Amino acid sequence: MRRGFNPSLLPPHPSQGNPMSIEIKNINKRFGDFTALDNLNLDIASGELLALLGPSGCGKTTLLRIIAGLETPDQGQILFHGEDATDTHVRERQVGFVFQHYALFRHMTVFENVAFGLRVRPKKTRPTEAVIKKKVHDLLGLVQLDWLADRYPAQLSGGQRQRIALARALAVEPRVLLLDEPFGALDTKVRKELRRWLRRLHDEMHITSVFVTHDQEEALEVADRVVVMNKGKIEQIGTPEQVYDTPETPFVYQFLGDVNLFHSRVHEGWAEIGGARIEAPNSPNETTATVYVRPHEIDLSRDASDSAIAGVITHIRLLGATVRLEVEVAGHEAVEVELTRERYQDGAWRVGDPVWLNPREARVYTAG
Repeated sequence: MRRGFNPSLLPPHPSQGNPMSIEIKNINKRFGDFTALDNLNLDIASGELLALLGPSGCGKTTLLRIIAGLETPDQGQILFHGEDATDTHVRERQVGFVFQHYALFRHMTVFENVAFGLRVRPKKTRPTEAVIKKKVHDLLGLVQLDWLADRYPAQLSGGQRQRIALARALAVEPRVLLLDEPFGALDTKVRKELRRWLRRLHDEMHITSVFVTHDQEEALEVADRVVVMNKGKIEQIGTPEQVYDTPETPFVYQFLGDVNLFHSRVHEGWAEIGGARIEAPNSPNETTATVYVRPHEIDLSRDASDSAIAGVITHIRLLGATVRLEVEVAGHEAVEVELTRERYQDGAWRVGDPVWLNPREARVYTAG
């Protein structure tokens, strides 16, 4: 039987006592007419696992490559532990990098792949063969793949190859670990297994880690903090709970899961949708507004109400443990309501049923 996850079997990693803090100051980066990063500022704490989250083209991979030294900013500074590293060569940054597509050497065994970074060190800092052998086997034990040391990458599954890529990045004892869509090429089940595994690994090793993802669930599950990016700028920084529960901008609200949009106006601190009134205490009076409501934060009722939104169920989709209902509402786009399978069965909802919608949670954003 394979043993379970137990990083404590390893000797302490050199970075555990002195993880690296990173300061990103006024970084600008353009590619021709395209602005990839626009005066971006970010502090990454020592030992933190930080997610850069956003759509394709938002600048997250460019920022990761600038931290690694693989790209040079047009303006701004990168500081490692308070020291300017903007012009420091990638080889001197003590950074480990894991790419989406593994980047393993196909002609080398698993053992040789992990040992590669140690063997190409300058002679005066290169470990002995005995030390390399022990370190590689320790790392393969850490990623639970020591039994595959003599295999070649083509003989491994995608999840196994990615864990080997991570072991290879850790072999050079980085003080910063950078991961670019590390699980993006894997199927859903393997992705979920590996992101839980990465979180447990980080909790043991405490290396300052930054990973890029466009997967909202991945960022919210794995990271200590999430940086939501859009068009080369940071929209919001916070814990997973903060960015999900209190999104600061419409973009963050829409990017972190499905959302229904209702057009309204603010009158004396309230936005009205049908008969429902949503509190908008900080919104200017008589301004146009958009009300954001997530599908799972809407209650359904068959009882007519002057303080609810009238609609008719037009479509029902079963999605495993949840059920998604589409409701037609006069004057608005179709509204999606998400119920647990139990709530759906208790309500005995059917297509064509008239319903009244009651948002439990909502957020009002005014124009401008």
